[in-house]
Amino acid sequence: MSDPDLIDEEDLPPPLAPAEVLEARLAAPGVRLDKALADAFPTLSRARLQALIASGAVSRDGQPLTGGSAKAQPGLYVVALPPVAPATPQPEAIPLTVLYEDADLIVIDKSAGMAAHPAPGCESGTLVNALLAHCGDSLSGIGGVARPGIVHRLDKDTSGVMVAAKTDRAHAGLSALFATHDIERTYIALTRGAPSPSKGRIETRIGRSTGDRKKMAVLRAGGREAITDYVVQATFGEPAKSGGAPMAARVACTLHTGRTHQIRVHLSSKGSPILGDATYGSGSPAAAVRATIAEAGLTRQALHAAVLGFVHPVTGETLRFETAPPADMMRLEALLSDL
Repeated sequence: MSDPDLIDEEDLPPPLAPAEVLEARLAAPGVRLDKALADAFPTLSRARLQALIASGAVSRDGQPLTGGSAKAQPGLYVVALPPVAPATPQPEAIPLTVLYEDADLIVIDKSAGMAAHPAPGCESGTLVNALLAHCGDSLSGIGGVARPGIVHRLDKDTSGVMVAAKTDRAHAGLSALFATHDIERTYIALTRGAPSPSKGRIETRIGRSTGDRKKMAVLRAGGREAITDYVVQATFGEPAKSGGAPMAARVACTLHTGRTHQIRVHLSSKGSPILGDATYGSGSPAAAVRATIAEAGLTRQALHAAVLGFVHPVTGETLRFETAPPADMMRLEALLSDL
């Protein structure tokens, strides 16, 4: 993406919360606004306050202000200081599992727990830091200073196959393939219960949740089209009653679009959220399943990007990569098989 499940090659991450919010109540009108605010907030210069006002970060009684030269009016003034911009990523010698590499691109099997690129609160230890050390100056710069080479993303806690561009022509070509969805992408998920029917297509619209802007949700209106095909490959644990759902399942999901958290949202909407998913895993699995999760040592959503296939944007060669889920998911599946 991103969440891709991509953190998503198409959608922006959730809006960032302000780094700090300052409040002051002004009672005496008549003083120029930026001067009055500079007196009220001595840590901020008039020039800084003028820039904050221009960016919409200053409000009076809940209404954004547009200029600092007007006279101050009585009311409650709030200044929302934006987060500090992340520094330029630095190369870090982080081991990578490289599946393929040539002069134009690199394909890796990303481990769970590694973010795709730096972001506030996660400025180091990312795939970008590792790629800068591994690829050096050859890494494509189209993705910007903070995201060189990145054309799609996986959630930090989703493992699996990712491709990154080493040259600008590869970056442009891969970005075009993702934009037109000319990419083969299959994920393996371990779910609570099993979606019904055992095979089908989930076709909805996904956008920011109106109740929690950090989450995605299926929307009746707005959002963007999201299409996932799924197949239940195995079920675990006998249903508690005749005709009921099994305790857990292994589900293969094929993406036809790349919306943020798409697979996690879609499986949750079918009543079978991914095991270990603290964000979309509403409800609790059966006690026996909870015990297997603890025994397996799974501390993330049980989701793995197993297959990535595409036409090389420079050579035209058809490439396809497939990896098995990592040890935590394999262990969990083995324990579920004994239920």
